Amino acid sequence: MNSHSYERRQRHGRGRSRRRGGRGRFQDQRAPAPKQKTFWQRIVAFLGGNGGGQRKPAPQSRNGEQQQLQPQREREPRPQRKPESIEVTSPRLYVGNLSFDATESDLFNLFNGVGHVQNAEVVSYRHNQRSKGFAFVQMQTIEEAKRAVEELHDKEFLGRKLVVSGAKSGEREHSHD
Repeated sequence: MNSHSYERRQRHGRGRSRRRGGRGRFQDQRAPAPKQKTFWQRIVAFLGGNGGGQRKPAPQSRNGEQQQLQPQREREPRPQRKPESIEVTSPRLYVGNLSFDATESDLFNLFNGVGHVQNAEVVSYRHNQRSKGFAFVQMQTIEEAKRAVEELHDKEFLGRKLVVSGAKSGEREHSHD
């Protein structure tokens, strides 16, 4: 035996195995691996078959107790929440339930039919620039803002009924995602 092969063996230290994942002292604490399903068993399970009369075992909770399966009941549709009406105390308006395809120029054109628009801003996510579904519009005067709420609230715009109300005073900054 030459010295080179002797050094290679000694690199692993005394009493250590070169193999990883071999039998260690914690081996018997692991749960046995579940039996793999065949390709066809997976296809049948995916399509909703019961796999030849086999019953699925009841799901277990984290502490190992078996949970009882409850029949799934149909969800009742949630009642639509009426947006709170904010009194118009400034020329700044909140526009909600906005189509995700609406642009600032669309809003500018829509609100310009009511009065002079100073600014229209669609709020969007920073990471992908996708609209959050609401916007803020700044009118020239409070009177024009009140008229815009009267005329445009509940009006259908790009397939959705708009919610137009006075903007809360704390919403001056962009809302963060």
